[in-house]
Amino acid sequence: MNNTSYQKKTGILGGTFNPIHTGHLMLAENALEYCKLDEVLIMPSGCSYFKDQNTVASVTDRISMARLAIEGNDKLVLSTVETERAGNSYTYETLDILCSQDSSTRYYYIIGADTLFSMETWRNPGDIFSKCTVVCAKREGFSDEKMTEQKKRLESMFGADIILMDIPEVPISSSMIRKLMSDGYSCKYYIPDKVLEYIKEKGLYGFDRN
Repeated sequence: MNNTSYQKKTGILGGTFNPIHTGHLMLAENALEYCKLDEVLIMPSGCSYFKDQNTVASVTDRISMARLAIEGNDKLVLSTVETERAGNSYTYETLDILCSQDSSTRYYYIIGADTLFSMETWRNPGDIFSKCTVVCAKREGFSDEKMTEQKKRLESMFGADIILMDIPEVPISSSMIRKLMSDGYSCKYYIPDKVLEYIKEKGLYGFDRN
């Protein structure tokens, strides 16, 4: 890890949040406690080059849902740094912006196990690893041995600082929620009540308002 003395420890949980769900919130909360963070930025992506934009709710709707999801938790802070930029959202650019705005903060980039095995293919991975600590949650299908091996590999390649969180997996995904909604099934408890009400009101994800 960078030996600089930091005044604040801030997590970053980015994602399309299409929609944001309980699994996202539990991951943020677990990272807060596990890494003794001061706060976690909940950061909806702008235009993600990984996603089919035809299946993604509007930026306005995704920001609104994220804001509703974190109401009442002052440790979770909405960040629109990626949605305010035009074009594709690249993590190295986001970290450049955040670090230039506040050099006294150490950032902790929160990911799932699958992302640990793809980050080296992202745009400018060396810049990403140099500007943050990566905090990785375990996920089914990735053994402890395999994750530890990948951690050591990235540390050797990029000088990365990686924390593997030993926390229970929450098997919820946005795609699962969208499918349940489009098929007419209840998503209560999968997502916060206020987010569900927003989706109903806007008729998002094929939800029938009638």
